[in-house]
Amino acid sequence: MKLKIFTDRAYLPEGKKHIAMLYPFWGKNSEDPRDPNNGRYDRYVDTGSRFLEMTTLENADIAVFPGAWEQVLDDTAAVGLAEQFLELARQARKPTVIFFWSDSDENIPYPDTVVFRTSFYRSRRRGNEFAMPAWSEDFVAKYLSGQLPVRSKSPRAVVGFCGYSLPSIWPPFALNQKARCVLSLCKRFITHWGKPPRAKVYVRTLALQALATSPWIDTNFVIRDHFLGGGLLPAVQGDFAKMQAIRQEYVRNIIGSDYVLCARGGGNFSYRLYETLSCGRIPVFVDTDCVLPYESEIKWKDYCVWVDEKEVGQIADKVAAFHESVSDKEFLDLQRACRRLWESHLCPEGFFANFYKHFQ
Repeated sequence: MKLKIFTDRAYLPEGKKHIAMLYPFWGKNSEDPRDPNNGRYDRYVDTGSRFLEMTTLENADIAVFPGAWEQVLDDTAAVGLAEQFLELARQARKPTVIFFWSDSDENIPYPDTVVFRTSFYRSRRRGNEFAMPAWSEDFVAKYLSGQLPVRSKSPRAVVGFCGYSLPSIWPPFALNQKARCVLSLCKRFITHWGKPPRAKVYVRTLALQALATSPWIDTNFVIRDHFLGGGLLPAVQGDFAKMQAIRQEYVRNIIGSDYVLCARGGGNFSYRLYETLSCGRIPVFVDTDCVLPYESEIKWKDYCVWVDEKEVGQIADKVAAFHESVSDKEFLDLQRACRRLWESHLCPEGFFANFYKHFQ
């Protein structure tokens, strides 16, 4: 089924980039070929016109605001243009779509608009809000010669993680030093806030510590001092060789693990969830009141070791129990199913091929 969409460049705020949905029709925004993320939309650009069609407002199924909402915020002129576009669509009685790819969970104050966003909370979700994936390059195509490397089941689960965590409690302590770990973490909380902050903010570190001190699983952790391995630091910006090395270490960590910890960072969503699925690895997903894409048709708990944030202290026990419960064949089949899910619904072309379902 082709979804007919309307948009208009006249409503794209000056100096702002157009949204990824429009790439098959307007082309990609400029990319540096040395940037690791380069090429993540290439297949979508080539295939998008098979399931989307650009048309007039009169003939359209939906009207799509051409700018990314994270670029419009705090820009009075840009917001004004957006409101003009929304009013145009409203008068034509067309559903209007806004994309908000950001760590922010700020409300978009247009209840008659359909909002697709990365970061928000299930308990505060508004009826017009839906989840969208966070997109990275296809790791299998770019780094693994297009071949998904599946892992045979070993006696003990190997849980991987490569990324930022609190520096003061790493490297992980040995099992007999668990109490020291907890004390160190509490001291860190008190130093920064005077009292322990909400578990949502530090759920990743709590999960890592619980996994690292468990006698039931093996860990494959690369703990970094900065977000994206320091790839956003001024000293690294423009050093594409360094950025590529950081990226390749990240991919190796995922591929070298059975399971990968996927817990929120600054926003209430996880890039790593989608990257893990793209590599055919099983996410250990910590649910921090999250909303995930296509929840009405994807049985997300079938693809993850699912851990509620209140149960993060038992995360290692849950992984070990899951690993014990699956057969060798089920373990192999689940890896392939994770990759198929990413291909069918979560990569850019998969997400937009199913996009019409939101408007049935």
